[in-house]
Amino acid sequence: MIKKLAGCFKKYKVFALLTPLFVIGEVFLEVFIPLLMADIIDIGIKNKDINFILITGLTMVGMAFLSLVCGAVAGRLGALSATGFAKNVRQKMYYSIQNYSFSNIDRFSTASLITRITTDVTITQDTLQLALRALIRAPIMLITATTMAFSINNELALIFLIVIPFLGTVFALIMVKAFPKFLKLFKKYDKMNSVIQENLIGIRTVKSYVREGHEIEKFQEASKDIMSFAKKAERIVILNMPAMQFAIFACMLAIAWFGGNKIIAGSMTEGQLTSFLSYVMQILMSLMMISVIFINMVMTKAAASRIVEVMDEAPEIKDPKNPEKEIKDGTIEFRDVNFSYNKNDNFVLKDINFKIEHGQTIGLIGGTGSAKSSLVQLIPRLYDTTEGTVLVGGLDVKNYHLKTLRDSVGIVLQKNVLFSGTIEENLRWGDENATMDDIIAAAKIAQAHNFIMSFPDGYNTNLDQGGVNLSGGQRQRICIARAILKKPKVLIFDDSTSAVDTKTDASIRKALKTDLSDVTKIIIAQRIASIEDADQIIILDDGQIKGMGKHNELINTNEIYREVYTSQKNMGE
Repeated sequence: MIKKLAGCFKKYKVFALLTPLFVIGEVFLEVFIPLLMADIIDIGIKNKDINFILITGLTMVGMAFLSLVCGAVAGRLGALSATGFAKNVRQKMYYSIQNYSFSNIDRFSTASLITRITTDVTITQDTLQLALRALIRAPIMLITATTMAFSINNELALIFLIVIPFLGTVFALIMVKAFPKFLKLFKKYDKMNSVIQENLIGIRTVKSYVREGHEIEKFQEASKDIMSFAKKAERIVILNMPAMQFAIFACMLAIAWFGGNKIIAGSMTEGQLTSFLSYVMQILMSLMMISVIFINMVMTKAAASRIVEVMDEAPEIKDPKNPEKEIKDGTIEFRDVNFSYNKNDNFVLKDINFKIEHGQTIGLIGGTGSAKSSLVQLIPRLYDTTEGTVLVGGLDVKNYHLKTLRDSVGIVLQKNVLFSGTIEENLRWGDENATMDDIIAAAKIAQAHNFIMSFPDGYNTNLDQGGVNLSGGQRQRICIARAILKKPKVLIFDDSTSAVDTKTDASIRKALKTDLSDVTKIIIAQRIASIEDADQIIILDDGQIKGMGKHNELINTNEIYREVYTSQKNMGE
């Protein structure tokens, strides 16, 4: 884990390496100041030597100033390296997520990924920034101050040999007990973020059904869970402070008692006791700093393990060793295909066998849950088959370079996703180098050009995130135009005209047939009217093919198709 994260320093390594050097300088300057204070008391004040007091005092001020400068530089360098590290970690996580297949994404919730890339990274960043200074400063201060304390009085310094093992044991127990609690706490943060995300995405539905109260209850429940687990974790962590206070008070009392006796006995001077007490405070503050670091390390360990989990997740769908970078045509064939989302689950697609010739239009129909979307998502390798083979252009899709395959297969998914920006910018997702003529041509095929030009800014009309300032039918048509701009060999419409009227739907189909006659088209639809003129219609039911043929043929031979057709006809579809 440490090795994985250490690689994220890159150009910020220099800052990370320089920080300890300035911290060391800061510590050594601080450690020598109490010695000068002892000299002022034992020599300057005792001998009433004003010049000695003045010179020594100015030396102390100079050393304090240099210590301050070293601390400030160390703080700045530490902040630069920590923020740079966090930036690289977020980038690496984001790049990893971009390479995930759908099955990888399914294993993480969206909310969990957001929490990991934001909260978890921030926790790691804060701890690193603390560690670059404190983790260096505290041990060095502890060692040097203890050494100086022993040089002043060996017997009195033995007190620390009792305190340090005691605190070390307490810190270790806290870490062991608190780590699993924080790990569970972060999972509760995932759940709360999921509730928030779901609510914000579906806020219009929430308000339409007046379910604000229900959503508030869900959030409160998630928030209570976080509070409950935070209490359990903090209940262990807070033991750190009482242990530190006990150690500090015990040391101060013991040193005051034994040190006072030594002064009375003449084996120790007042200046030595004063400087010794300064070293005591430095030692105890170092121990307190170490304890704070340890507590932060507990949280960071939990956060870092979640971060590395994202980085280590290997994409299930990868390019082959020697990938094909050209697709001959839009021929599609399924051979003995079985598919499940998880290896141990039942197949959602079973015994799928069919062939589509290049340039054909294929209709795909079936009830909700019949796995129509699952089937078409196997073609561009959004998922891989569990068993069997999918071929495009006569070759197994697993033999193609992923970019080549996905550039050649345009798919308009069920959920129409548009991004903030202009309509033109959204369309250019299909081809960023497309000319304006190409964009307009694609929009016309999708029956989108007219309504786009009805806006004052036309193709420069700004869209809100998700395209919420457009109707459902308008969003669908822009998504269709975007897919057409790819100039694919295969074009898949996953119920992509469900929100448009029948007239517009017919116009789109007519344009597709006329202008994209050389493109293989697969149309998933609920309305038979949308696919009745297809070259072939495939009927799916419960993940199995229950019929194939043309419209007229299926009406006479297939009961499922006939029932759907009759019901829609009676309803005026």
